[in-house]
Amino acid sequence: MYILKANEADEYYFDEGCFILELSNTPVDPEVSIARARVKPGVTTQWHRLNGVVERYVMLAGSATVEIGDLPPQALSIGDVVIIPPQCPQRITNTGTDDLVFLAVCSPRFTRDVYEALG
Repeated sequence: MYILKANEADEYYFDEGCFILELSNTPVDPEVSIARARVKPGVTTQWHRLNGVVERYVMLAGSATVEIGDLPPQALSIGDVVIIPPQCPQRITNTGTDDLVFLAVCSPRFTRDVYEALG
């Protein structure tokens, strides 16, 4: 059993265009990782995809538009869950006036080597 404590001081800026706080991302639990993502108002993250990893967005605060693959942009609000298959291009835009906050739940767990920026 493990209890992982969040430490706000560990939040970092990720080049994709958002702030990340890893809540659970450890080799001890390789099946899943959980991170809190925070996007400033008016910011759109860069197009990217995760190779071999399913990612889920769980919307906690704010409003957004998500773009996934060839699908039309979709509006998101608190409580919505987005499931993004591996290798699928994605990006998200904060359409509100406050920070957009969501959980990024990845399986298997996120590692930097699965991340691919698409420009």
